[in-house]
Amino acid sequence: MGRLDGKVALITGGARGMGKSHARHFVAEGARVVIGDVLDDRGRAVADGIGEQRSRFVHHDVTSEADWAVAVDTALEAFGRLDVLVNNAGILRHAPIADMAPADFRQVLDVNLVGCWLGIRQAVKPMTAAGGGSIVNVSSIEGFVGAAGLSAYSASKFGVRGITKSAAQELGRFGIRVNSVHPGGVMTSMAVTAAQSFVDVDPAGFLKSLPIARFAEPVEISRLVAFLASDESSYTTGAEFLADGGLLSGPGY
Repeated sequence: MGRLDGKVALITGGARGMGKSHARHFVAEGARVVIGDVLDDRGRAVADGIGEQRSRFVHHDVTSEADWAVAVDTALEAFGRLDVLVNNAGILRHAPIADMAPADFRQVLDVNLVGCWLGIRQAVKPMTAAGGGSIVNVSSIEGFVGAAGLSAYSASKFGVRGITKSAAQELGRFGIRVNSVHPGGVMTSMAVTAAQSFVDVDPAGFLKSLPIARFAEPVEISRLVAFLASDESSYTTGAEFLADGGLLSGPGY
């Protein structure tokens, strides 16, 4: 413990699922956190459970430049600095391309991809002032392989990989590292919803095919994110980290 002592992190989508896990794990590792989400009641409950000395909640629509400014200002006003940004917020829409409304496609890109880009843009100045920092962009295995019915989600997560690498090239000279994390199946409400969409997939058979034959618990992803946020990964930037139970290691991929 104490891997993140003294660090201040902004975590988007922190009201539930992986974001909630990230916030709690970061605090357990010594960080202070600003939790952003559009789910106000749930986000405030997470922050209240952690306590005011270690956390703040802010209403945060990641597609809004104004909300990004407020979130970063909250970190600076409450805790005096910003060292870590975790671009975790994301949405999923399942539909075949022929049936998907263009507005739904654009919404997924706006939240998952444009939101990530806006966050990086907003973090540069305060992280540079702090002497550097770490940005962790949460992508997905769908950032490496496509899936039927997930064209928007996959496009957004492939895009996160590209933004991550470009940002790493631009920001290294300021001491800012940028990496991406690519979870496979994680026990969250989003993952359950996605799994229910694939009616032609046998869940038990799918799990048995994995080298690690289960879905991840959210904290298992949080530990990886915390490592990338910490100084232990000080020579790591522009890199991609799969946490998929070995799903993409097989000959089918």
